[in-house]
Amino acid sequence: MFLPKPKSSVLKQLFFVTFQNPILSRANHLYQKLPQQYTLTCSYVDEKSEKDSYYESIEHIHKSKELKPILSLKDFIAQNPNGCIPISDVSKRGLQFDVKIKVARFLRQYPSIFEEFVGPKYNLPWFRLTEEAAAINREENKVLEEYKEDLKERLKKFILMSKEKVLPFKIIKGMLWYLGLPEDFLQHQDKNFDSSFRVVELEDGSKGLGVESTKKILSVLQKNAMRKGLYYGEPMEAIEFPLFPSKGLRLRRKIQDWLKEFQKLPYVSPYEDNSHLDPNSDIGEKRVVGLLHEFLSLFVEHSVERKKLLCLKKYFELPQKVHKAFERHPHMFYLSFRNKTCTTILKEAYGDDELAMERHPMAMIRKEYIKLMKESEVILKRRRANNPFLEYKKLDFEMDSVNEVRREEEKQ
Repeated sequence: MFLPKPKSSVLKQLFFVTFQNPILSRANHLYQKLPQQYTLTCSYVDEKSEKDSYYESIEHIHKSKELKPILSLKDFIAQNPNGCIPISDVSKRGLQFDVKIKVARFLRQYPSIFEEFVGPKYNLPWFRLTEEAAAINREENKVLEEYKEDLKERLKKFILMSKEKVLPFKIIKGMLWYLGLPEDFLQHQDKNFDSSFRVVELEDGSKGLGVESTKKILSVLQKNAMRKGLYYGEPMEAIEFPLFPSKGLRLRRKIQDWLKEFQKLPYVSPYEDNSHLDPNSDIGEKRVVGLLHEFLSLFVEHSVERKKLLCLKKYFELPQKVHKAFERHPHMFYLSFRNKTCTTILKEAYGDDELAMERHPMAMIRKEYIKLMKESEVILKRRRANNPFLEYKKLDFEMDSVNEVRREEEKQ
């Protein structure tokens, strides 16, 4: 998998496999080749993809990175018993909330979410949620409670795809946003962990979370193929990946031929043991592609920052150049470089088949917050038009507020 062009001496040793139709009688499985015998049968050349305006314009995907620190601050304010906080509570915690600028300035960028008022001491600015943001927050809490089993099941599946069925807390914490779980999920173990979860101590002394499960889990791809009558649950049965070519993208003939044979290969579920597979074979690559497909199927926006997958390689037996899988399969994955970030999008989730991908419970909630983000842009634009000196006044007020906080800290 992901090999350089093999030499002629090596090519002579490669197997050339004739694949049978998976819908033929079950007896044919007895005569199929072993998994390790499916090896690379052609030199694959990466095909560069052009921009696709459809995927580039999916707002809730490209606003996700901006939304994350907003919701972190929203949760911090909402969890305060008074429902409001002085700026001094968060002014020095920008790193914790992943805010790159001064927190006060950041909060003022979203007036439709955060309402500013003058507090009782030292004329410091205080912040609380607007009525609209508070209403969405209440709805969010209802969704989290109503779908808590669904959300926990997504986490379980994510862990069960790992090599040891155990992941470090730090890895899980970094993926909570994509799985749609609250930031403090791991801090409330009594409430959030059922009997199938187990906290373990890892070799380096850190904590990990494991999952014990005896039931067979079907991947999203298997469920969809079964629904269409294309999969019967037999071992090493072929399942084709749904393909969604982008406009203007044309694969060369030899790549098209390779892809047709690749689709006929047996499908190995990411929940099944893969120790018998040759990682350098085409079937090994199909297992990796299937794993990435299942990852994205579980996530809220069915997308992920590509760099986030780099920390998962060790735990999911992914190849060193796993990012190449997205480039080699442009009919399945779309790579967007908006906002100076490489984001991988699962095309199937945005196709015409509404039954293909189960909608994530948190998807609509995040879209509501994004609407408020857009309203903030309108509010700020209107303010600037009415008072062009407003921005300078805000900056002066912010500096005065910071100085007040510093003087108060020096007194203590």
